[in-house]
Amino acid sequence: MSMKVTNPVNGEVVRTYDSMTKDDMWKIVEQSHKTYLQWRTTSFDHRAGLMRRAAELLRERSERYGRMITEEMGKTLKSAVGEVEKCAWVCDYYADNAEEFLSEEPVKTDASESFITYNPLGPVLAVMPWNFPFWQVFRFAAPALMAGNTGLLKHASNVPGSARAIEEVFYDAGFPEYAFRSLLIKTSWVEALLENEKVVAATLTGSGPAGSAVASKAGGMLKKTVLELGGSDPYIVLEDADIEAAAASCVTGRLINGGQSCIAAKRFIVVEPVLEAFTEKFVEGMRKAVMGDPMNEETTLGPMAREDLRDELHEQVERSVKQGARLLLGGEVPDKAGAWYPPTVLDNVRPGIAAFDEELFGPVAAICPAKDEEDAIDLANNSVFGLGAAVFTGDTDRGRRIAAEKLEAGCCFVNDFVKSDPRLPFGGIKTSGYGRELSYPGIREFTNIKTVYVK
Repeated sequence: MSMKVTNPVNGEVVRTYDSMTKDDMWKIVEQSHKTYLQWRTTSFDHRAGLMRRAAELLRERSERYGRMITEEMGKTLKSAVGEVEKCAWVCDYYADNAEEFLSEEPVKTDASESFITYNPLGPVLAVMPWNFPFWQVFRFAAPALMAGNTGLLKHASNVPGSARAIEEVFYDAGFPEYAFRSLLIKTSWVEALLENEKVVAATLTGSGPAGSAVASKAGGMLKKTVLELGGSDPYIVLEDADIEAAAASCVTGRLINGGQSCIAAKRFIVVEPVLEAFTEKFVEGMRKAVMGDPMNEETTLGPMAREDLRDELHEQVERSVKQGARLLLGGEVPDKAGAWYPPTVLDNVRPGIAAFDEELFGPVAAICPAKDEEDAIDLANNSVFGLGAAVFTGDTDRGRRIAAEKLEAGCCFVNDFVKSDPRLPFGGIKTSGYGRELSYPGIREFTNIKTVYVK
């Protein structure tokens, strides 16, 4: 079996990779476990030196790796290079902070000494998606390796070059050969990996069904999982917001990564007093997006990653219009090869319409009218998802209260679009998953949080 890289710009196969055999896979799992037994005994200083070298290599190779990402999944080259450089940031962040995050924490009890310590677990399996083929992996791998675990990557089948390149970074940085390995295997083999006693935990970023399948299997084996799944992020625009700034931020939040992001803005819930003004500015901003060759510097919107994903998105748009949404912009599949879809805006979107109830994974925005603040919050929370959310208001205290107390999501922003940052925990609630990546909660997820009591 082989894995083919299909360029979403024109639908042409540009590269083919040989898949692994099961014997290859089990050899790597065994060696990963043996490496872990030694790796866990190394010092934080030693690990940090290698991780900083990985960051240097990412920066040195950002252009080359960026071109690979663009070729494999279609995002603009500027965005792809930025993604690689962000991976260097997370490597440096955990190199600088892992020892502090995992240091012993004394606790006053009746003992002469009692404390909490954080010990690594072993080989951790990461099942990762194509939309951020480097970033999704490094935000798991950097903390996992710094904690003393080893990593096994099952990447999406359409980004095998990225999978190999990430393995190359860690190897070239001086990590042990089996500290981090990519498994070019069938998705159906993930179940067997989870059953293997040497694989101690798993993390997955992807769809709800994929997360449910991995969580169910891992749960049956009593293995820890962290899941970051889909989202339908609501952005509330209140009557006292700076409409021009809010519209610009919302356009960025909707079109970032071609709209193919779990935390991309998707539902724009606008109170009636500013609905017309916001809609005008927002449509204007979406119309200005430059769709074209993602390798060109002036392009701001490349193709979607695959034609089947484009077709699914278009079906959601058509269904939404039949259900009562109005099409204000786009909504037509270009008559050319490749996975192209234009910036699209729907308004009059309400609960019961596909664009409100489902995740739109592409450059399609849903504008949802609300009577007032209370109605806007109710609409924002009326979703099975709970990954990110944002509120735009001229009163930051008001925005802070809504974000902190009212919105049902794992990441809530005020007057800005939702984004991930190594310094802040990242993750969701409801069907958007559980557990956290990044910051100090992220590195502690795959550790044994151990109590030590000395009488």
